[in-house]
Amino acid sequence: MKIAIYGRQFNNTVLPHVQQIFNILAENDIETIVHDKYNQFITGKISLSKKLHTYQNYHDLISSKVDVMISLGGDGTLLDTVTLIRDSNIPVIGINFGRLGFLASINKDEISSAIKSLINKEFTLDKRVQLCIESDRNLFGDENFALNDVTIHKRDTSAMMIVHAYLNGDFLNSYWADGVIVATPTGSTAYSLSCGGPIVLPRSGNMVVTPISPHNLNVRPIVFV
Repeated sequence: MKIAIYGRQFNNTVLPHVQQIFNILAENDIETIVHDKYNQFITGKISLSKKLHTYQNYHDLISSKVDVMISLGGDGTLLDTVTLIRDSNIPVIGINFGRLGFLASINKDEISSAIKSLINKEFTLDKRVQLCIESDRNLFGDENFALNDVTIHKRDTSAMMIVHAYLNGDFLNSYWADGVIVATPTGSTAYSLSCGGPIVLPRSGNMVVTPISPHNLNVRPIVFV
């Protein structure tokens, strides 16, 4: 098994738990590769039995034939992890070092049992829908996938914006609002919910379009089946 690790910078209280993760992987002779920036951050902070291999992007992960990705942090870190792996179908396990743990649901005291279950392949996969963003000028490069939502929002102005929305090439609506959110079922409980959008079951596959502070009160969120 080959495991990739992605994480963000952390404070010293998290250090023993990060050390524990690398110890367990080393003890079980698991081939591990670490995101380049995260490797730079942890170098000198934790003890390693051997030098780690690193990766920088999606293409490195694919060429390395990674089996599983471990995300170290909170829900924000896990969202970044999913953007990184795109549509590769690499399973992600989230260990929660942050404040929110809706997606990164493994707590610090569950690290040992969770990783051992992972190594022994004693787990089930929870499949989630993603969004892929395409633009004429390739604005997002290789990081054009999102697990939660895509938001178009006004910037540096108090005026509202107009967003013309189409579904499969057919005109849907023109939104006069502060912006528009396109959310997945996973993202339906995030920003979209705060803007009055509905909660959608994670496995439903439905998408939600939620206007942000629309001028017309009759313009409501729409769920696509």
